Amino acid sequence: MSELILLKLGGSVITDKTKPFTARMDVIDRLAVEIKHALDERAGELKLIIGHGSGSFGHAVASQYQTHKGAVSAESWLGFAEVAAAAAELNNLVLKSLRAAGVPAIKFQPSASTRTRGEQLMYFETFPIKEVLSRGLVPVIYGDVSVDASQGMSIVSTEKLFDSLARELTPNRIVLVGQVDGVYTADPLSDPGAELIEDIDRTNWDEVETMLGGSHATDVTGGMFSKVREMYRLTLAMPPMQAMIMSAETPGHLEDVLKGKMVTFGTLIN
Repeated sequence: MSELILLKLGGSVITDKTKPFTARMDVIDRLAVEIKHALDERAGELKLIIGHGSGSFGHAVASQYQTHKGAVSAESWLGFAEVAAAAAELNNLVLKSLRAAGVPAIKFQPSASTRTRGEQLMYFETFPIKEVLSRGLVPVIYGDVSVDASQGMSIVSTEKLFDSLARELTPNRIVLVGQVDGVYTADPLSDPGAELIEDIDRTNWDEVETMLGGSHATDVTGGMFSKVREMYRLTLAMPPMQAMIMSAETPGHLEDVLKGKMVTFGTLIN
């Protein structure tokens, strides 16, 4: 039986989020090869839709223009175009790396196919994505700007796009790849006493919710809290689908997950 995985390459792992417009090309190239290896080993069995964050490309510019708050100044629409260009610049780097590794990747620009209302994704044209997926291609989407029905403009995150796709396509798993190896009791980048939370479900969600903080760098889409909350709510709505939050800093970890191997890292959300 085939397995559909929605895979997000987080901005924290494919860029240096502390330095504007700084891609980690060595990591992007390595992950592209790991994705290719998994697709080759599970040929005809594994289907992927890849999304990625904007990291130090889109987030820094969006924060400057406050794009996520809407058309709030005379420069807002200029900012809208600048954020779109920054997000597309990183997407071009990711797409080029994937295709160089042999992944049959094809990009889909969210700003041309979505409409939001505040925090809600109201419209997302998904037919082309579903069609090329059925033909053996790997669609690639990314965090982007969106024309907004109530505030003029907004940011649409990869997680929101995945939420919409998941409700239509019922994937087996959603895998979110970041810099840290899952969800912790505190920020592991600053607190050596932080402990990994291996599983999140109904039994511990209330406790986990109180622990979650924001991203450690500029992030206009809400940081770790919104990512985990959205994935938890989605798994509640669509059992037995699972979500996983993991790090790709260790070579081979992403490849193992995509190949369906049993692993001892990351956080599983049920």
